[in-house]
Amino acid sequence: MDYSRCELCPRMCGVNRGAGQKGFCGCPDTALVAKAMLHKWEEPALAGSGGSGAVFFGGCTLGCKYCQNAAISGGPVGTPTDSAGLRRMFEELMAQGAENIDLVTPTQFLPTLLPALTPKLPVPVVYNCGGYERVETLRALEGKVDIYLPDLKYADPSLAAVLSGAADYFSVAADALREMVRQTGTPQWNGEKILRGTIVRHLILPGQVDNSLRVLDWIGETFAPGQVLVSLMRQYTPMGGLGAPFDRRVTEEEYEAVLSWMYLNRLEGFTQEATAADAGFIPDFSAQDDRRLR
Repeated sequence: MDYSRCELCPRMCGVNRGAGQKGFCGCPDTALVAKAMLHKWEEPALAGSGGSGAVFFGGCTLGCKYCQNAAISGGPVGTPTDSAGLRRMFEELMAQGAENIDLVTPTQFLPTLLPALTPKLPVPVVYNCGGYERVETLRALEGKVDIYLPDLKYADPSLAAVLSGAADYFSVAADALREMVRQTGTPQWNGEKILRGTIVRHLILPGQVDNSLRVLDWIGETFAPGQVLVSLMRQYTPMGGLGAPFDRRVTEEEYEAVLSWMYLNRLEGFTQEATAADAGFIPDFSAQDDRRLR
């Protein structure tokens, strides 16, 4: 697995990034770190008291039009960092009290990342991604990732095509989630802290309740009760550039309808308060702490 014929993500661009060719993500052949920080706002079972050691990578293989991290996901943004530099970054975050190492949108840099995960870190490694992943790529992570934290954004192909340019999103993400759960098994806990497992995030989109219900139906039909955890997110924040209904927040009625469906499917996991839909929770990617990016 390398950058010479890049097929890391389902876009399968096939470009030689080592020769300067650019595919869908526009990224080079070394990792770009946009920010590294102790992140207190992940799910409580992840963040704990110390926070997640979040490493935000630049670029993205999905490119959702409503992305809250568009400042870094929309292009190849960040400090070039090799495998040894990533490992030092992980160790610095752990020294600051990180409960885990939370890799945010890392797939486009997997050839640089994999060596940084050996030897195994003493805290859980979280693979935080959009769910649009190749099974073949995920298999390279087996034994190195403890907690998968994928989105399952869409069951509706037309919605996926309009908002993320990926009409095949659902079929690809469904296969990816099955592989993630195969690797991690049923969630394992130490008190209120998750040590291993798969947490499926679903962001409710305004005016798209039916899409959410179909997503939850699939999870409930595919996995046994308790086999995965669901994080039902209501934090959608209009970022501009999209018309109705995406120019507003999710209503209380929409959230309650989807939440009730989650319970009807006997899905366990996490929910969010309405106050989560606030741009103030988006990390400031313009302010980097140089101590964390050496």
